Amino acid sequence: MRAIGLDVGTSAVKALALDEAGTVLARHEVEYPLSMPHPGWSEQDPEDWWRAAETALAAVTDGDSVAGIGLSGQMHGLVALDASDRVIRPAILWNDQRTQAECEEITRLVGERRLIELTGNRALTGFTAPKLLWLREHEPAAYARIAHVMLPKDYVRLRLTGERATDVADASGMLLLDVARRRWSAEVLDALSLDEAWLPRLLESPEVSGTTAGGVPVAAGAGDQAAGALGVGVVRPGPLSVVLGTSGVVLTALDAFAADPEGRVHAFCHASPGAWQAMGVMLSAAGALGWLQRTIAPGMPFAGLVAEAHHWDPGAGGLTFLPYLSGERTPHADPDARGAFTGLSLHHDRGALVRAVLEGVACGLRDCFDLVDALGAGSASAGRASGGGARSALWLRIVASMLELPIERLAVEEGAAFGAALLGGVAGGMWRDTDEAAAATVRVRDTVEPEPAWIEPYREVLARYRALYPVASRPVDATPA
Repeated sequence: MRAIGLDVGTSAVKALALDEAGTVLARHEVEYPLSMPHPGWSEQDPEDWWRAAETALAAVTDGDSVAGIGLSGQMHGLVALDASDRVIRPAILWNDQRTQAECEEITRLVGERRLIELTGNRALTGFTAPKLLWLREHEPAAYARIAHVMLPKDYVRLRLTGERATDVADASGMLLLDVARRRWSAEVLDALSLDEAWLPRLLESPEVSGTTAGGVPVAAGAGDQAAGALGVGVVRPGPLSVVLGTSGVVLTALDAFAADPEGRVHAFCHASPGAWQAMGVMLSAAGALGWLQRTIAPGMPFAGLVAEAHHWDPGAGGLTFLPYLSGERTPHADPDARGAFTGLSLHHDRGALVRAVLEGVACGLRDCFDLVDALGAGSASAGRASGGGARSALWLRIVASMLELPIERLAVEEGAAFGAALLGGVAGGMWRDTDEAAAATVRVRDTVEPEPAWIEPYREVLARYRALYPVASRPVDATPA
């Protein structure tokens, strides 16, 4: 028997097949395009997701019979359907930035404090509710046709099973869920004049949402970060999920709902029934290193670039990097924040720039960690690393020393698709619940301990980093001449 995870990402669908021990039996990925019709807009055709999902599923279902399928995917996207379940317009994605005015309107209508109490979050441009208000204001003919609202992975579920459903973890990012009570918020819906009948039925992540034409159960699934956390064994309070992807994430599981009063971190339902999660997000993590590589060393392998940073001690000779290349979310929620190098001198070389980027990202993760760990009452025992940046041993040593926390690397690093497969296996009876699934499949390969000699220097780097934010928050005209 095998469990299959299907992750509907921003650039591709990834399918993964696991056995009961968590061994990867097959994997397949199918890419699709991203449309940016105007500056700051980001859209996709949901039909591309479905075609890619069909191809990917077919590639990993040969051989053993399938116990269950789990779904994961990009969060927050708006898929608007008519009464015949036809797509009304291209989906508006999580990274679309057109809805700042609508976010301000939501905050005015609900009140910032009350919005955080109910939904666990501020109104941010990535979320789904502002997209609905934008559609109402700017495309009223399309808005008038809406009969159903879906998230990206849930459109694939509809095509796979014929069922309209979602899970509470993914729904938490719509800004329409009463996160503490794990149900749609009548108060928010009323304040925004939105129809609850448009929304899919709510399920816990491992619950069966429907079956395929062949009778295979399909789990409700989870958003990509919740599924990714499950995939690294962050099921209950204890280890943290530390993601060094294009963006950076620090996530902890919680036994009870807890929201930061200022909305600096996200409070969502978790993929484990009866659990919640607190999640800090920095927008440029490994993406910042990618920017540096494209800018000063195009074509150079990342490993070679990072090797040059070894020649510099902690603090990079007084050089500090602020990673706010796309604005920031945690802890500042500031789209106008901008990146910077400060403290440059003639003795700095390319390796110093690289070291400063690695350390600046680690400082951003520490900002996330401090807020997330406080909501978890200081329960963090270790970090579980994932994402492309986690392949760098030096970067993990820097992160461990900046967080003053051991960082564990896992035997299998497959991200959200792995967690989705665990949910599919629970739905199909391979494991009793998410705790048993994680215990049976997630194995720590090794641990990166903090460097004792680096801790005090990094406390000084962190203080310098935090003092510089007010300068970075001043917007400038970045249009090329």
